[in-house]
Amino acid sequence: MSAIRVLIVDDDPLVRSGLKLMLGGDDSVRIVGEAIDGADVPAAVDGYRPDVVLMDIRMPKVDGITATRRLQERSDPPQVIVLTTFDADDMVFSALRHGAAGFLLKDTPPDEILRAINLVADGEAILSPTVTRQLLDHFSGGDRGVDAAHASQAVAGLTEREREVAMAIGQGCSNQEIADQLFMSVPTVKAHVTKLLSKLDADNRVQIALLVRDSGLSA
Repeated sequence: MSAIRVLIVDDDPLVRSGLKLMLGGDDSVRIVGEAIDGADVPAAVDGYRPDVVLMDIRMPKVDGITATRRLQERSDPPQVIVLTTFDADDMVFSALRHGAAGFLLKDTPPDEILRAINLVADGEAILSPTVTRQLLDHFSGGDRGVDAAHASQAVAGLTEREREVAMAIGQGCSNQEIADQLFMSVPTVKAHVTKLLSKLDADNRVQIALLVRDSGLSA
C-alpha cells in the first residue's frame, strides 16, 4: 500500500515544521508539500496531488473555510482535516459544513494525528458522537444550510438499509460500530456509505449527518 500523500497548510512556520517532524517518521504518510495560506491551496493541490490536506482554519488572506469550500468544487478533491486551537468553535463548524472530513486541535498527539489521516484517507470522518451532536445542534432550526424539503426528498429515495446506515452516521458511528450495530461486515458498510454519498450528493460523512438532521430522519 502506498503512503498517504499529505499537504500541510498553515501560516505559522513553527506549526508546519512541527507537523513535518511529527509525521515524517511514519511510513504510512508522506508529506508532499506545504502552503502558507488558503490562497495558495489550489496551486499546491494541483502541484502536489495530496490525498489529505491538513488545513489551518485561520489564515491572513484566505481562511481554511473558504479554501475547503473551493476544494469541494473540484471533481476529485482531497480529504480535508482542519486544524484549530479552539475545540468545536463556529469556524470549525462552518468548515465541516463546507466539506471538511473532521478537525484536530493543534496540540493533538502525533499518534492521533496519524490515525486521523489514515481514517479520512479511508473515507471515515473524525468526529466523536459528542462532536457530531454539537455539530447537528449548531445547524438545527433556522440556521439550516440545506432546504428541509430537499433533504426529505433525497432521503426518501434511500432503501431501508441505507436509511439505517445514514442514521448511524448521523449519530457519529464509525464503520466498525455501524457493522456491529447492523450485523454487517465493514466492507458492506463501506459500500453503503459510497452509495449514500452518491445518492445524497454529499462530499463526506459529515454532510450525510447534516442532511439526515435536515430531513428530520434522526428526530
